[in-house]
Formats: sequence, structure tokens, C-alpha cells
Amino acid sequence: MPRGTTATKKAASTKKSAQPKVSDAKKSASKSAGRNNSNKAVAEKEKTSALEKLFIAMLKDILWAEQHLVEALTKMQQAATTEVLQEAFEDHKYATQKHISRLEKVFSLLGEEAKPQKCDAMEGLTKEADAMIEETEEGSMTRDAALIIAAQKVEHYEIATYGSLVQVALTLGYGQVASILDKTLLEEEETDSLLTEIAESEINPMADEEEADEDQEEEDDESEDDTETEEEE
Repeated sequence: MPRGTTATKKAASTKKSAQPKVSDAKKSASKSAGRNNSNKAVAEKEKTSALEKLFIAMLKDILWAEQHLVEALTKMQQAATTEVLQEAFEDHKYATQKHISRLEKVFSLLGEEAKPQKCDAMEGLTKEADAMIEETEEGSMTRDAALIIAAQKVEHYEIATYGSLVQVALTLGYGQVASILDKTLLEEEETDSLLTEIAESEINPMADEEEADEDQEEEDDESEDDTETEEEE
């Protein structure tokens, strides 16, 4: 056999045995790159800005508020005198449930847990609504007028909150999140306008024709007399 042929075979054999080492080196480099990318992602997650933390906290706050509002709207609907206001509260309750679903979607997009955080503002507003129900006569237009006032206070709070959330989402570069929140903002504004229309066209004029509760007037007069007596002493 010619010497050249033997030398060629030996060279080919040496080349083949060296190839797996190159492949192993590539795999090792790939794994290392994967770990580096993972570490980079974790590092970026840890660098959450103060504004983003505030944004998440605000979302948790309004989630609690919306969940709490569903129960409050049920009470307000049951306490309302007129069918038109009862229907308005029913529609608002349905819309609020949609708002909760949207917020849960927002949390999912952000990779955050949809965990509600107690909203002191909404708790206070719904307690005030309960007080208005207690302080007004059942079946009266005055009660409906009071309920509309209470509901619009809630709406104005929600409008302010969602308006702020939309702007912060845009600042953070969350365009899709901002779009979702803006839909809710528009619906809150529509609800507020509807309540104003109901109050101005029906409820308030009829409430204005109702006579004040004489017993309540007497209690108020007695309270004033007691106050004057204490001041004299």
C-alpha cells in the first residue's frame, strides 16, 4: 500500500476524533450564554422603578375597590325607590364586574399576581352611602337623590384613579395596558353622565316636592336648643 494513502487515513481519523471536542465546546458556550441571559432577566426584574411599584400598588388598590363596589351596588339597588335608578345600579354592577376582569388581564400582562389591597377611600365612600340610606325615608325620591350623590362620589373617585393609571401606564411604556384601562375610564365617565341625567330629569325635581319629615325637624330643633343651652351655661 502506498505510504501516502496510510498518512491520509491517519489524518482523517485524527480530524474525526477532534470534532466532538468542538461540539462540546459549543454546547458549553450555549449553556453559559443561557445562564447569563437568565441572570440578566432577573437583574432587570430587580431594577423595577419606584414609579412602577407605585403603579402596581395602585392597581391592587383599585382591584379591591371594584370588588368591594359590587356588594355596595347591590345594597344601593335594593334601597333605590325608582325603577330607573335600580336599573342604573344593576348596569353599573355588571360593568364593575367587567372592570374586575380587565384588571385581572392587566395583572397577567404585567406578570404580577392579581392580589387586591384594601382601598380606604372606597371603604369610606361606601360607608357614606350606607349612612345616606339610613338617614333617608324608604320609598322616597329624596333617598334616590341621596343614592345618586353617593354613587357619583364613587364614580368621581374611579375616574380620577383610572385617569391617573392610564397616564402612568403610558409613561412606563405599557401601551396595551393603558388601552385596557382607558376603556374602563370611558365607561366610568358614561356612568357618571347617566346618573347626572337621571337626577336632573327625574329624581331631583320630584324630591324637591317632598315634604320634610316633621319628626326629623323636631329632633333638629331640639338639638339646636340643647346646643344653645350648653353655650349659655
